[in-house]
Amino acid sequence: MKTIIHKADTRGHANHGWLDSHHSFSFANYYNPERVHFGALRVLNDDIVSGGKGFGTHPHDNMEIISIPLSGDLEHKDSMGNTTVIHQNDVQIMSAGKGIQHSEYNKNTDKQVNFLQIWVFPKLRNIEPRYGQISLKPEDRVNKFQQIVSPDGDEGVTINQDAWFQLGSFKKGFQADYSIKQKGNGVYAFILDGDVTINEQKLNKRDGFGVLETDKISITADNDAEILLMDVPMNY
Repeated sequence: MKTIIHKADTRGHANHGWLDSHHSFSFANYYNPERVHFGALRVLNDDIVSGGKGFGTHPHDNMEIISIPLSGDLEHKDSMGNTTVIHQNDVQIMSAGKGIQHSEYNKNTDKQVNFLQIWVFPKLRNIEPRYGQISLKPEDRVNKFQQIVSPDGDEGVTINQDAWFQLGSFKKGFQADYSIKQKGNGVYAFILDGDVTINEQKLNKRDGFGVLETDKISITADNDAEILLMDVPMNY
């Protein structure tokens, strides 16, 4: 088993006024050769966007882009004709495929939106672009894992990759094991809130912890905590 720890205060940081962003991996002007990606997981940005502000229309290709609002509302428009708003407890995915353009704006002028922007390298390149969005029930992840992303869409949005994402909302003292979904995959845990111990490693809010070359991890909630697990291929 190998592990990689990224403490919250070691993340890249860019404050553009309207956008306050923390980067777990190299992104834009932040570059760390030791933190370019974790297997197929390429970008994990923790973004806060001011009221009414956002990202103007811009292109993507050959990337799986997942957006998870933690608070507030994010308006999305794309070249496939989708105009939607995603809220807390929603998950959105774009398979950019052979090319897409989109924009993202804070729907509200009077409050911020905080969302995770996650990029995953695709399994198949140059596919037709695809959009997906689901709404989650928070009670479905209390002291258990709620699958929010999977390759076949049996539970959660569908991703063009052998990757599975899980959310967990664990009460203090709760213990759980998570089994890696596919041989050769690793799992990257991102602590949304609270304090947890994973495989004897103490972790706090917004810490990232990668585990590879194992078939399962053990999680203990040291207090009430929320966790995002990203189970991804490592051969990237």
